[in-house]
Amino acid sequence: MKSPNAFSPTEQFDRPDRPLPRLVERFLVRSFSGLIVLLLTWLTFAYVILPAAWKHYEHHPEMQNAPKTTLTSQGIIGDPLTVGFFGSEEDLVRSLLAAGWNPADPVTWKSSLHIAESVLLKRPYPDAPISSLFVFGRMQDLAFEKAVGGSARHRHHARFWKSKELGRDGVPLWIGSATFDQSVGLSHRTGQITHHIAPDIDAERDQLIADLEHARRIVELFQVTGVGATLAGHNGGGDWYYTDGEMTLGVLVKAGMDPHGSDSGPEPLDNPPIVRIKDQFWDAIRPLLEKMTPDPNKTSD
Repeated sequence: MKSPNAFSPTEQFDRPDRPLPRLVERFLVRSFSGLIVLLLTWLTFAYVILPAAWKHYEHHPEMQNAPKTTLTSQGIIGDPLTVGFFGSEEDLVRSLLAAGWNPADPVTWKSSLHIAESVLLKRPYPDAPISSLFVFGRMQDLAFEKAVGGSARHRHHARFWKSKELGRDGVPLWIGSATFDQSVGLSHRTGQITHHIAPDIDAERDQLIADLEHARRIVELFQVTGVGATLAGHNGGGDWYYTDGEMTLGVLVKAGMDPHGSDSGPEPLDNPPIVRIKDQFWDAIRPLLEKMTPDPNKTSD
């Protein structure tokens, strides 16, 4: 005879006071709550705490409110600002010439036809014009380039804007953007003919600094936060770029001074520890980013 207190397994799950479903319900609620807390923690660290911790202007506080990117003539965000030099216009021009960089010709019908001829017929044009970008509401004050190969298709180039407000001790700062033109094609945003830049803009920043150091034109070197660490940035032409987000600033040798000093060059001022950790992480992932970079020689311009 069946005991009055005995129930089948199905009958036990039908009882309103069943303990097992309540345990499952508690587990699901706690797990969901834990996921929410984990998500909020990640969002806070990734988008609030770490970006704020990486910002540093201890070597030049005036840069905190400085522009971080250029703008195109259409008002589209352009190339990030990655370099800056303290000195007079003569100091900057002399230093870049000594480092093997040439001033770019102004954009005219004649220079535009010349650069088209250089690209199409693969003829040298080391002073080819550079398109205008804008900072402080005006186009670049100076533009320099360093030719690569036999035409204006490939070149290192940099634009500079003078700022007395961002200078120090009465010496202006020439804030700038350095990129490498890897191909010629149509802008992804406007359809206009333009150069497409290589995505590793840090390599161009570092190359420009290395050229000036090799020419012994820098007496002091340090970094401040620029555009910030960026994995998937796009400039005014729609070109992808990535950067550790640092802006390198240098004090130039003054005109009339002997540029020859220590062969090792200036010792860079240290970044804060957390920024150095970020830079180490960035160096670790850079090879992965390089592998993701399409070969311009295998794609149409």
